[in-house]
Amino acid sequence: MSHDAVVSRFRQRAVLTGCVLAAVLTTAGLFVTDYGIDPDVWLIGLAVAFLVLLAALDPWLHRRRAAGLATDDNLDAAASALARALHTQWNEECRARGLEDHLLDLHWSALEGEPGHSDGVLGAFRRSGGRMVFLGDPGAGKSTTAMLLTIGLLDRRAGEPVPFLLPLSTWDPGVEDVRTWMTRRLYEDHPALRNTELYGSYAGELLVEQRRVFPVLDGLDQVPAAQRADALDRVNRAFPRSQPLVLTCRTEEFADARTPVAGAHVVQLQPLDHEEIAGYLRSTADPVTAARWEPIFLHLRDEPDGRLAEALCTPLAVWLAGVVYAYGEPSELLDRARFPDRRAIEDHLVDALVAGSFGDRGVAHQVRASQVWPRERARRWLAFLATQMCDRGVRELAWWDLRRSVRGPWLAALGALSLGLIGGFGVAWLMAYASTPELAPVTGLGAGLVVAVAALHASRLRSPKPRLGVWRSLVVVSGVLGTAVGLVFWALYGLSAGLVVGLGIAVAAALRFALADNAELTHPSSPRWTMARDRVAVWTGSLVLAVVFGAAAGLVFGPYQTGMVGLGLACGLLLGFTLSVLHLRWWWFTVARIWLAVRGRLPWELTLFLEDARKLGVLRQAGAAYQFRHALVQDRLAGARARVRSGA
Repeated sequence: MSHDAVVSRFRQRAVLTGCVLAAVLTTAGLFVTDYGIDPDVWLIGLAVAFLVLLAALDPWLHRRRAAGLATDDNLDAAASALARALHTQWNEECRARGLEDHLLDLHWSALEGEPGHSDGVLGAFRRSGGRMVFLGDPGAGKSTTAMLLTIGLLDRRAGEPVPFLLPLSTWDPGVEDVRTWMTRRLYEDHPALRNTELYGSYAGELLVEQRRVFPVLDGLDQVPAAQRADALDRVNRAFPRSQPLVLTCRTEEFADARTPVAGAHVVQLQPLDHEEIAGYLRSTADPVTAARWEPIFLHLRDEPDGRLAEALCTPLAVWLAGVVYAYGEPSELLDRARFPDRRAIEDHLVDALVAGSFGDRGVAHQVRASQVWPRERARRWLAFLATQMCDRGVRELAWWDLRRSVRGPWLAALGALSLGLIGGFGVAWLMAYASTPELAPVTGLGAGLVVAVAALHASRLRSPKPRLGVWRSLVVVSGVLGTAVGLVFWALYGLSAGLVVGLGIAVAAALRFALADNAELTHPSSPRWTMARDRVAVWTGSLVLAVVFGAAAGLVFGPYQTGMVGLGLACGLLLGFTLSVLHLRWWWFTVARIWLAVRGRLPWELTLFLEDARKLGVLRQAGAAYQFRHALVQDRLAGARARVRSGA
């Protein structure tokens, strides 16, 4: 662990501790009058002490550590931490897919270069000069090979660039430059790169620009056919032959693009023969199950070019068959009338995988799923997600993109109305029991409208940008916001109210600042982890503002009036929640999730369902997003196999 990381975490925790203490001591201002201390003097001293603490901890004020453009040392630290995070992430996914215990030895033939097999992919990559293209049929193992190569390369030597595995389905060449897209994905999957204290400003951009990170691009065939040649041309220009690059694509789609990858070693993944199929299925089955496979093995040996051999010649199909017939009778695949061709067999295996994964208590217990999900409902929920993804032309299910499944105006209206009601009710409730109850309706309505308008503005999809100049300063941002709001409340309710509310806003701003940048870049990215960061920011901010508004209610509306402090705490919690979630992806995900659950499109416990689907083998994880186990699974569920041709 670097000294810089320790310092950064220390400052984060110190700011968090200072915020909590400021909130608690503000509340204590209600009682200091019993000891002859003027509350205003107490609050002024507390506000000054809090700003001094922020100044002492503010990295922007430390000119020696000012967060200017990332230096070479910053980028070295970022690359090293990113490599550790990615190594942990992909190793965990490798274990989740069962690839550590049962890995088929994939063979390839070189269209440009030498033949090889999967356990030699790392050596082949280094011999190729760091540029490889993997071609193959659907399910041939291109994505798995790319993942295993990434894991091998992440055991990097000092100074080597970091491989970053990305699905090309998330890139629109007509809208975004490939390096801009790669940078955006770095920030989405690893938000700690925005920690300007550790890594400086624009660390993600500079990692890409200075070639400290190189792309492992999975699934060129996922790019629309009309854009494929242009996409390859953009990749060639962004990453010329002197730079490392890995690309996967289906064979036919790559040939149709008619654009070579400059300087790349192009290899074709070969289909499995009957001996490799039999060896894998025997190794993964118990003796009784293995015996049931013998008629299939005999058929494959007798008809090595038949429809069954063609259907089972890919690692995906063999894995599906092993899972589907772990307790069933595989000889039904010999029925030519029921399974006349490869597609019929593949569709059957996908259907059986989804049907067998849900509704079975034994299967759920074996994979340690959270619960037994109803089979038909689970299929309907997955079909909805698959259809939405196919309609958008993507292969990744990012939780923050669930909002795209609700029409934009509906989502904005629902989110704004909900927050407006929460914020307006909090203000109106407090005013109804204060010294001016007649103002409660007007004040509540006004506050609700302000919050709703702010929510409508925040509902627009956009990527966060680094703070610039003085606005990187903890003390400046907190001081300016706290002073501005405090002056308003001073004019309305007196000095004590202005001091309490101003200090509360300053605390909330500092808290948001401290929680915005995560020091743990080495933490592996995952959907649950990235979502948890947003939730922590929401509830921490809500609790702090609850304490502050509780103190304000006591001071403004009568410290001796029974229940006012508690009422202030409750109203402050509502207002704190409203202000905390405005700009967080978690809120808009929650609005979309609830709306879709009410309509029966998705389960109420969506995150648990997605994680269980991953454990059951229907989904897989790629950084901060989920994917279906294979494009064939997604397309089958969406009823779009003939309409969407992508995946690897």
